[in-house]
Amino acid sequence: MSKDVLQQLLEGNRRYAAEGLTLDASAHRRTEVTAGQQPCAIILGCVDSRVPPELIFDQGLGELFVIRTAGQVLDKAALGSLEFGVAELHIPLLVVLGHEHCGAVKAAIETLEQHEAAEADIAYLVEALTPAVRAGEKAGGDVWDSAVRAQIMMLVEELKRSPVLSAAVEAGKLKIVGAWYSLETGLVEITVA
Repeated sequence: MSKDVLQQLLEGNRRYAAEGLTLDASAHRRTEVTAGQQPCAIILGCVDSRVPPELIFDQGLGELFVIRTAGQVLDKAALGSLEFGVAELHIPLLVVLGHEHCGAVKAAIETLEQHEAAEADIAYLVEALTPAVRAGEKAGGDVWDSAVRAQIMMLVEELKRSPVLSAAVEAGKLKIVGAWYSLETGLVEITVA
């Protein structure tokens, strides 16, 4: 089932990129979802205003369960929300969605390069993104892009260690994938399957 859901999301993304959105946000749909929610996928994405999951996957009201933090940084509230979606709503697919030109990752790179301390709780984000930045530096090439891709991969692996999520994966009830979104083309590429 998660394979079908992933295919549905990728088809929606192709519609979005081709400017053919079909998502349903009508008054009728609002009424339909008042009885409860049955989203088909969880998206752990970035807070970046240029990356709205419902639009880029062409999914209407009630179809996605979305958790967004800067750079997809995972904290207890975000992880608990993901686990709730799987344990209580039985959502079969979790997508970690990173994106091109992520400002949170860039800020972490710059802070680390300048050996500065980030302000207030932004320091938490920098600390959480540091392993991905270091992996991006080791990968060579474009550090920014490599760090975003490393963050996606590391999060997929971290999520698979959650007792709730790993039990669902082992039971065949959940698939966790990583994806990268191009701001320029509007297309999503699966990077970790």
